[in-house]
Amino acid sequence: MGVQTRQIEYFDGAVRMLGFVACDDAVSVPMPAVLVAHMWGGREAFVCDKARALADLGYLGFALDLYGNAKLGSGPEENARLMQPFLEDRALLQRRMQLALDTVRQLEGVDKSRIAAIGFCFGGLCVLDLARTGADLKGVVSFHGLLKPPGNTQGRRIQAKILVLHGHEDPMVPVEDVIALERELTEAGADWQVHVYGHTMHAFTNPKANDPKLGTVYHPVAERRSWQAMRNFLEEIFNSA
Repeated sequence: MGVQTRQIEYFDGAVRMLGFVACDDAVSVPMPAVLVAHMWGGREAFVCDKARALADLGYLGFALDLYGNAKLGSGPEENARLMQPFLEDRALLQRRMQLALDTVRQLEGVDKSRIAAIGFCFGGLCVLDLARTGADLKGVVSFHGLLKPPGNTQGRRIQAKILVLHGHEDPMVPVEDVIALERELTEAGADWQVHVYGHTMHAFTNPKANDPKLGTVYHPVAERRSWQAMRNFLEEIFNSA
């Protein structure tokens, strides 16, 4: 029947999260799974579409929910209000990410030994933080993500392989942050890659991004290149020993 989708509940105490699952029900063997972490606006259609696209590639895609009840922001002001508690309390962010990982690991049809996570903008920070905790997963991919370290993971070894896809002209992530991340990942023993796209701003994968003053501009060439880089990365990590 092809790709099927559904929502599932999972909980952080009394807070209900709504994850979006996409997978091809014709696949009979345990399949690799890929978590998708959302931008600052919440678990919007953008990440659900990414979960579907991952299902088309033969993976189980899981668009996770950090805010609870699939809450969506109405614009930049509310988006920032929703995101801010997680920037201020990275342990909370990390707990919600680990909860999503644990939830996916228990889904029927998932190969528990082959799980990865990708994230966009704020979600890029989220998947990097999951890796920084030393979480047991194959790899993470950050698309135009924020890179600032959380301050509570020093000294931990990173097990996941790391792919960072970054726009050189991103005003929210200066070159100094990229260099600092490279140093951090090296010290944590990570297998890491950073791909930098020239003449490319923040949010380059989002067709709705069109605010040069803010520094968020869609770049279709960088989008295509970054998605292909992700595909290559997932194929490598899921098929390596």
